[in-house]
Amino acid sequence: MKTKIPILVMAALIITLLISCSKMNDNDNLSKITFHLTDAPAVYDKVNIDIVGIQVIIKDSIIDLETQNGVYNLLDFVNGKDTLIVDQEVPYGMLSQVRLLLGDNNNLMIAEDSYDLKTPSAQQSGLKLNVHQEFLPGVAYEYTIDFDAGKSIVKTGNGEYILKPVIKVFSEAVSGAIEGVIFPADVRPIIYAISELDDTSSTFADTLSGRFMFRGLSEGKYDLDFMPLAPFSDTTLKDILVQTGSITKLDTLKFQ
Repeated sequence: MKTKIPILVMAALIITLLISCSKMNDNDNLSKITFHLTDAPAVYDKVNIDIVGIQVIIKDSIIDLETQNGVYNLLDFVNGKDTLIVDQEVPYGMLSQVRLLLGDNNNLMIAEDSYDLKTPSAQQSGLKLNVHQEFLPGVAYEYTIDFDAGKSIVKTGNGEYILKPVIKVFSEAVSGAIEGVIFPADVRPIIYAISELDDTSSTFADTLSGRFMFRGLSEGKYDLDFMPLAPFSDTTLKDILVQTGSITKLDTLKFQ
């Protein structure tokens, strides 16, 4: 029985390592996306919009994002203010469309009076905002949904109000990434990325391919410190430039 314990422990360690590497590879194939909601000023006291979800179409697949659903007074987010409603990771690839899904609990306040905002039936499948942006793995993208409340409300002849949203969506990449390969893969180094401001991130190289990736890095220069298993020596790569919206790809680093 005693001779089996080390074998079981070793098997558990190998399984844990394989699972960790698998998760690392999966994460390397993801991009980060955030959505903020903002508004232009309008001559009302409140414009309450019922947001029930946001979808994106990436590589022709519809993805339901984890949205902070709720009723938002758009006039709380004017003059440069905004609120975060989505922050998650998605598969990389071509983003073709964003869909803003609205519920039925939309209303307008003028002084103390409340008016329902009726939404045309054509918008029940979501407000479609066409976007054509290639997502790169390991890069974060920030979107702002600019809801123009003043232009979005139409008063009818019988005194009712209709919501016909006028929306712009604009975006920017807000981070970059570093990708590389070490050889041989069984060097298994801990890798540190140290920025000019001494912010430090760490990762491991894949034990089969030797591939590694640092994701979500702010723009600037980084030193990469490699701390491999013995008998290999520590190695440092200096002044690796990271640019927002791109992946810095390194030559294969060979350990002797």
